[in-house]
Amino acid sequence: MIEFKNIKKAFGDKEVLKGVSGSFKPGKTNLIIGASGTGKSVLLKILVGLVEPDEGEVIYDERNFTKGDKDLRTAVRQDIGMLFQAGALFDSKTVEQNVMFPLDMLKGKAYAEKLDRVNWCLQRVGLEGQNKKMPSELSGGMRKRVALARAIVGDIKYLFVDEPNSGLDPQTSIVVDDLIAEITQELGITTVIVTHDMNSVMGIGDHIIFLFKGHKLWEGNKDQILSTDVPELNDFVFANKLAKSFKKNEDEAA
Repeated sequence: MIEFKNIKKAFGDKEVLKGVSGSFKPGKTNLIIGASGTGKSVLLKILVGLVEPDEGEVIYDERNFTKGDKDLRTAVRQDIGMLFQAGALFDSKTVEQNVMFPLDMLKGKAYAEKLDRVNWCLQRVGLEGQNKKMPSELSGGMRKRVALARAIVGDIKYLFVDEPNSGLDPQTSIVVDDLIAEITQELGITTVIVTHDMNSVMGIGDHIIFLFKGHKLWEGNKDQILSTDVPELNDFVFANKLAKSFKKNEDEAA
């Protein structure tokens, strides 16, 4: 489990996070949602240690990441996998080399052992036999799945995902979302996803935190999000015309 307590962060005189607290549980797809500029990406960076909070704590399974020493923080980071928004693949490396890259940073693993793990990960994301292809030969959805394979290639406990559907068509987005949810349950990991995609929210939102202007205004799940009494959340959820029409029809039926 990941806990974060009273997280505050400002850049200059701009307060981005204003005392945000919450927790994310293993085996669940935990989503952080909100409009641009609400602080969700900053919170993600604080959780993984890319940005230090001005106040507050981040705790990984009773390990205080924020206040821990160098060895503890290193140990936690080794338990983390990260799927970046654009995939962040190395253009000069093959699919196999990209996925194996985190394992190459570890000592004591034989090449055959690493290759077995890489092949399992590629098979799990539906890319079996694509080892020798270059990123330039892949579609956007395939590149995102290679990045997912790389994120889970280590013995991770926590998976962080930044806007997984950015640049993907709706059908491919569903494939990626479903893969993330399935892998989360199979491996029993704690997955945290930053997204503004309502299809993801309604498809895999086991646990959702809604941020608004640096505050946590609501948390719940995909079954509860359509019937809240939080105006700011309703404005976010029913932002487009189709969603507004759906909401109107639901209200009239009630």
